[in-house]
Amino acid sequence: MEKKFYTYIILTIDNTLYCGYTDDPKSRFEKHKAGTAAKYTRAHKPLKMVYLKEFATKSEAMKEECRIKKLKRPQKEALIRAEGL
Repeated sequence: MEKKFYTYIILTIDNTLYCGYTDDPKSRFEKHKAGTAAKYTRAHKPLKMVYLKEFATKSEAMKEECRIKKLKRPQKEALIRAEGL
């Protein structure tokens, strides 16, 4: 079985969006909720994962994360509406 990688966006309780990549979305989200995944989500508590996209390689997932992080909020919201969970 090939390992998959994912780019994700989390909506926080203060209505901000956090983007990252992982090879295990469920575990990563649990780490965000526990405050052990990223400094940002320790201060901005995660509410739910609103976007998840699968990739065959880590490099592809990281490139998508970088692309999403450069988007303005309205563009991220449009992406979530079009392809989100």
